[in-house]
Amino acid sequence: MRVENLERPVAEGIARAMNAGAGYCDARFFSEDGSETLVLYDGNLEANTASFESGLGVRVLYGGAWGFAATSRASDVSEAFEKALANAKTASMLVSIPLNMGVLPAVTGSYSSPVVQDPFDVPLSEKLAFLGGLDERLKADFVQRRVVFLYLQRMRNWFWNSDGSFIERNLLNCFADSMVMAQDGDGQMQRRSKSLLTPGTGTRGWEMVTNPDLWSGRAEGMKEELSQLLTAPELEYGRRSVILLPGQGHLQVHETIGHPLELDRILGYELSYAGGSFVTLDSFGRLRYGSDKLSVSAFGSVENSPGSFGYDDEGTPERDYLLIDKGILVNCLTSRAMISEANHTAGRQVFEHSGGASRSTAFYKAPIDRMTNVNVLPGNDGNLSDIIAGTEDGVLLDNPTSWSIGSNREHFHFGCEIAWEIKGGKITRVLKNPTYQGHTLEFYGRLSAVGDRSTWVVEQVPNCGKGEPNQVMEIGHGVPVMRFDDVITGEEK
Repeated sequence: MRVENLERPVAEGIARAMNAGAGYCDARFFSEDGSETLVLYDGNLEANTASFESGLGVRVLYGGAWGFAATSRASDVSEAFEKALANAKTASMLVSIPLNMGVLPAVTGSYSSPVVQDPFDVPLSEKLAFLGGLDERLKADFVQRRVVFLYLQRMRNWFWNSDGSFIERNLLNCFADSMVMAQDGDGQMQRRSKSLLTPGTGTRGWEMVTNPDLWSGRAEGMKEELSQLLTAPELEYGRRSVILLPGQGHLQVHETIGHPLELDRILGYELSYAGGSFVTLDSFGRLRYGSDKLSVSAFGSVENSPGSFGYDDEGTPERDYLLIDKGILVNCLTSRAMISEANHTAGRQVFEHSGGASRSTAFYKAPIDRMTNVNVLPGNDGNLSDIIAGTEDGVLLDNPTSWSIGSNREHFHFGCEIAWEIKGGKITRVLKNPTYQGHTLEFYGRLSAVGDRSTWVVEQVPNCGKGEPNQVMEIGHGVPVMRFDDVITGEEK
């Protein structure tokens, strides 16, 4: 299936659907949706897998209901439009709130991820040599297990819709992790890990993977911190300040800001699978989500992030807009169809413009509302050292080991890899098995310090799951160092 052979049958399929009474129609063609995974376990090649998919997905909105169909055969393109239309007609007989995409001006554009060296062009031997060299640096007498993981993703797709839009996208992402593990004196396995991150600028090809400042240069630090964990005491139960490094802070934001602010979840679409949201349609402009230090954006223009993709799967250009402004909830992650349902349900205009958050993980899956770049904006409270110096009694936390989230994202409990105790503005010792918990709004209301731009990085997420059937999506979170006061930490005995 080639794009030049699809332009006419796609145009004809869209025209037939619209002439049959459809309110909207779109098609997404993936000429390439490929990935490569390499895993070294204790230096042995545990996984060397590659995948490739190609095909066309069609959506039709008829009578306020969606119909969807997909095919990987060029001969079945016309049939895919017919199936999508038939499915929409059937669904329209059951619809309670009719969806409306409206009519927007046609968009013609393209987007390509910034890349210097395509990792798919790098010989396998070179990749394995690089990963093997990192594995060697992770070795130590006390290290019992080592894992090095690399996941590469490349997608090329085209989009057409009944508005007259035509968009081409070339997306590439690189994800990597490394981990060292060993048993402590209590027989518990401790670990330290490091994921490939980005400062939000620059390129995201093989050159990002091999940049030691972004991932591979942390081997010695990981081993040193693991060795400290093996003899460290456990974090005791109590209330104290919590400082989150971006390795932990991004998951805090992901679970308790990103997911609760997906509009389809607010409308109840995830209740049977991954829970709903404590946010309601009456919350916007009124709900105090956190302290005045909390400002969060859906920022589509982060140069280097897996959450930057140019246009969503409805043809909407990525937008830069605030979700939370100085602690007040002002917007959420939206798509065209969900905006129409939200405004209908509220009986007023809650949202005006789509936030460009409609995304699908494959040609054969329908788009749903997804996170993009959900970022906490940098603050004015200095660097990490400044925030530590201003903390009387607290812990500095990094990297999640476990997480438990309330059914409506109203509360949470996280376990982390490591804690550094802070007394009188100074780090005193390492503590193991740290945990913290809280109620979402109360927790963000206790945000007392937000680090400056020097503490802000984009943590990459390759595996955000949502939807039925499940869709695993890649996103990014730009986060600074953050301090929260009077937080329950440790486990009560």
